[in-house]
Amino acid sequence: MIQAKNNPLLQKYQTPFDTPPFDIIKTEHYEPAFDEAIKQLKNEINDIVNNPDKPTLENTIVALERSGILLDRVSSAFFNVLNAEGNDEMMDISQRVSPKLTESSNNIYLNETLFERVKKVYKQKDKLSLSVEDARLLEETYDSFIVQGADLSKEDKEKYRKLSTDLGLLSLRFEQNALKDKNRFEMLLTDESQLSGLPESIRDAASTLAKGSDKDGWLFTLSAPSYIPFMRYSDIRELREKMYREYMSVGNKDDEYDNQEIIRQIVNKRLELAQLVGYDNYAEYILKHTMAKNPANVYNLLDQLLDAYKPAAIDEYNAVKDFALTIEKANLTDIMPWDWSYYSEKLKDTRFKVNDEMTRPYFELENVKKAIFGLATQLYGITFRQNKEIPVYHPEVNAYEIYDENGEYLAILYTDFHPRKGKQSGAWMNSIRPQSKGIKEYGGRPQVIIVMNFTRPTETKPSLLSFDEVNTFLHEFGHALHGILSDGTYTLLTGTNVYRDFVELPSQIMENWLTEKEFLDQIAIHYQTGEKIPHEWVRNLVDASNFNTGYLCCRQLSFGLLDMAWHTITSPFDGNVVEFERKAWASAVILPEVKETLMSSSFGHIFAGGYAAGYYGYKWAEVLDADAFSVFKAKGIFNKEVAKSFRDNILSKGGSEDPEILYERFRGQKPTIDALLIRNGIKK
Repeated sequence: MIQAKNNPLLQKYQTPFDTPPFDIIKTEHYEPAFDEAIKQLKNEINDIVNNPDKPTLENTIVALERSGILLDRVSSAFFNVLNAEGNDEMMDISQRVSPKLTESSNNIYLNETLFERVKKVYKQKDKLSLSVEDARLLEETYDSFIVQGADLSKEDKEKYRKLSTDLGLLSLRFEQNALKDKNRFEMLLTDESQLSGLPESIRDAASTLAKGSDKDGWLFTLSAPSYIPFMRYSDIRELREKMYREYMSVGNKDDEYDNQEIIRQIVNKRLELAQLVGYDNYAEYILKHTMAKNPANVYNLLDQLLDAYKPAAIDEYNAVKDFALTIEKANLTDIMPWDWSYYSEKLKDTRFKVNDEMTRPYFELENVKKAIFGLATQLYGITFRQNKEIPVYHPEVNAYEIYDENGEYLAILYTDFHPRKGKQSGAWMNSIRPQSKGIKEYGGRPQVIIVMNFTRPTETKPSLLSFDEVNTFLHEFGHALHGILSDGTYTLLTGTNVYRDFVELPSQIMENWLTEKEFLDQIAIHYQTGEKIPHEWVRNLVDASNFNTGYLCCRQLSFGLLDMAWHTITSPFDGNVVEFERKAWASAVILPEVKETLMSSSFGHIFAGGYAAGYYGYKWAEVLDADAFSVFKAKGIFNKEVAKSFRDNILSKGGSEDPEILYERFRGQKPTIDALLIRNGIKK
């Protein structure tokens, strides 16, 4: 048993800016720390419940908001490491800890005495002369109790406890099954002829990966930096098909990592939970606290976009098919999913004379990082200083201090760029410490992390990024800015703690700069010569930014439709998962479907990542980001006045006010889809 005095998670951190001491935290420290933190939270809640004074905003609502700091500290350290540097032991701990965390949460929200105190304060809200932020905290706190079963009967509360515990464990199992299944696939090529079409940089990366596994040849995996370029450039159709089928069968092999039954259990338990608290389906339950409000408004957006983009998507598919059959003389009868990236890239190269292998030397990771940090300096006046004394959980992770334009300390930013065996796929931003004016122990300033899976350096070259990888960096950095520039009183309402369909606005708006010539001139610099990217290439990159935009939109819409289908069921599902998926997204699917493949079984966003009934949010926020960026376009993409307004009204506010109010305060009007249609060339 690890004693508290020997557990760094339970001691005052002796680190710069009170950052987690990752260098001395051991795996065996986590579980005892969770147990102690849960115990402390229970005592804090008991103090609120047993307070003899009349319930007030301060002694009940604010006290509740301030509780659980130790648990937040332990949880953030553990789950950030689990996602970025996990192993079987960490996964086992997560399975044991998950029901404890769910039970702790339920013990708060299903505590009748505590809810009575919250309710008494809530009923006085119109008489309390509250600030906007205090009123929002009260509303959100009360609503949290309602949606988590506080008004249920004693019998139904026990059902809620069981369902929420089961769902937590099922989501973990889903995520871990998908990771283990993805990681066990490797394709080792030993004959150089099998590399036909692959650029030198991709070959070098595959060779480096093989050597890292003590193998001879070229190793390819399902991680994005390996899978995406292979599908884009490999001339060997049979190998592309093999990779595609593996990628689209993760969690769907009828073995110990199969997720189909877990999907059935998750959607059925979510339905049962939603109906238990008075909703027809899970989407209604989730969407009440979003900008969309209800499923009808979600479908209205998805249908509008599908009507606008599908004709373009069909034209794009036919153009790629015609190119493959006539120009390339391909011996095909149709363009299959494993052909799409390959022939699309060739057509794009033919039309625009620019491709990733041409541009990679201009997107060296360190230069890209410097330029993106510099963009934040240009817009918001913030500066970054690397601090090598801050402990990190892996040698590849870097930590930066961030300061405002007046030299005031703002935040800590961790960056973690490359794929590893224990790292989840994709890219994300997380909070390690929240921002809150009410937290004194580390000044209340945030600590955030951005994690990605970018192309690794090789023995001969530094990390050279694709255009899409640079775009991903900007996206996640936008989330980070949302956390870094947060300036609120309450953790519950700061940073990215906003409605799910609003949270992607700060991230997606950052992507707009990548197709602006003025910014490309800053970010795209040849890693060997120091020369800026040729102006002709810049024009071509901008022109190519809308290539296949109809298809890409329909692809996103298909994911949104699939998500909504799973979460608008009104009776338990016991059918065929593959057939359900085919029917759910049929209206938005452009490419021929492939038998036996399945997206749902690895769709971590909705079954393990918090986007259930919320994946549409990417398109919802895309409407907002196009509309918002039109202000920058009109007044200058580096305009400090516009940037200040975006910071003051969006980035700093978190969830302290209704997002519709915040957006309209910045924009001066309600958003429309027009700016998005114009940006994508759908509307002139």
